[in-house]
Order: sequence, then structure tokens, then C-alpha cells
Amino acid sequence: MDNKIFKRAIVTVSVLLLLFVVGLNSFTVVDAGHTGVVVTLGSVNEGVLPEGIHAKIPFIQQIVKIDNRIRKLEVNTEAFSKDLQSVNTVLAINYRVDPAKSYSIYKNIGADYESVLVVPAVNEVLKAITATYTAEESVTNRSLISEGLVTGLNEKLNGIGLYITDVNIIDFDFSDAFITAIEEKQVAQQQLLKAETEKQTAITVAEAEAETIRIRAEAEAEANRLINESLTDAVIENKKVDKWNGELPLVTGGSSTFVDVGDLTDIADTE
Repeated sequence: MDNKIFKRAIVTVSVLLLLFVVGLNSFTVVDAGHTGVVVTLGSVNEGVLPEGIHAKIPFIQQIVKIDNRIRKLEVNTEAFSKDLQSVNTVLAINYRVDPAKSYSIYKNIGADYESVLVVPAVNEVLKAITATYTAEESVTNRSLISEGLVTGLNEKLNGIGLYITDVNIIDFDFSDAFITAIEEKQVAQQQLLKAETEKQTAITVAEAEAETIRIRAEAEAEANRLINESLTDAVIENKKVDKWNGELPLVTGGSSTFVDVGDLTDIADTE
């Protein structure tokens, strides 16, 4: 009797345990930001499961969860510039998977779509864009290169169901020889700018001095003109008298006579 009860208890527990396991495998939960791809005995079903709880056939159907949130991918790649310089570039790429195409991506590519599709596309597009700029232009046109990468990658990947939302260039790295050449060029440009500035300063100072001299000369000329216009014969004779010290000149006659001697004699006799 005890054996029968024990066996019945074992059977009951086994059945309950089996039902529990079957029950657990009859439902699945698709997390927020994900879609569920249904795989039935190895065959991918068309369509996806949205977020939430879903029933499935236990042990026959498998639910593969695809992350549809924005994902970040860092790619380190090498390309050649227009002037044949080697450019090592580190990129940070933000992309997402179209929920409606999650099943086709998993069916045709698998879960490793990032390394199979995204990384090769990044390398291809980056090399094409880098080849249109010189190495120096690559540094000064980072934003244009980023925009070109977003456009080029979306053209290649949108049809598959992958969307690039942003590309950031973290770093450009060039050969030591190229970096040295750039530094020497910058030093030469700074020296040239300094020399040009000093030249312009010297020219400005010289022009200012010349203008000062011109203004002074014009002022002196104008002053002389006014003086000459004010010197009448009467004024000149008056100045001669003002400057006479009362002594008669020892020599008279000629055009250099200071005062008419006869006039001075008459003045003296009168006194």
C-alpha cells in the first residue's frame, strides 16, 4: 500500500513538473526596444513579435530577440588620402535595426549582422570618401566626412533594414613623416605671417612719418606765404628803423644802404 502511494506521488510530481516546464516553454517575453523573430524547427517565420508576452509552441518554436534600439559601433580602419597618405581613422557609429525587417535580417544574414554588413560597409564608404580629400583636408573637413559617411552608409544599408543615425570621427592618425611636414609648414606660415606683419608695420610707420613731414612743410609754406604777403615796403622800412641803433653806417651807397644818410643828417641838424 505504501509503495503504491509512493509511486503515485512520484507520478504526480513528475506530471506537475512536466506541465510546469511545458508551461514555461509555452510563453516568451519580448523586452522593451526589441522584436522577436519566431523560428519553427529551424525555419524563420515571416513577421516579428512586438514587445510583451507571447505564446509559442513549446520545444518546437524558438524566439530570437533582436535589439532595435540605437547601438554604438566603434570601427578602426585604414584608408589612403587623395595625396596617397595613410590615414588611420577611429569612428563611432550609431545605428539601429528596422523592427519590421528584423526577421529578414536574421533569416538572410543571421544574428551577427554587425560584423557581416555594417563593418564592411563602413570600411568601403570611408575609403571612397577619404580618397577625395588630401590628408590635410581630412583634418579640416571632419564634419563633411561625417556627413558623407552617414549618407553613403544609409544608401547601402537602408534597403536591408539598417539605419545609420550618426557618425563621429574620434581620431585621425597619420604617419610621423607627414605630421613632421605639417608642423614645419605651420612654422613656415607663422614666420611668413610675422614677416608680413612687420613689413606692413614698417610701411605704416614710414607713411605716417612722410605724412607728418608733408603736413609740416605745407604749414611752413603757408606761414611763409602769409608773411610775404604782409611785408609791404612801408613795413620793411619801419622794421629797418626799429632795428637801427642810432649810429651812422661807415659805408654808404649802393643797394645795401640801410638808411638814407642824407635823411639822417637832416634829422640830426634839426635836433
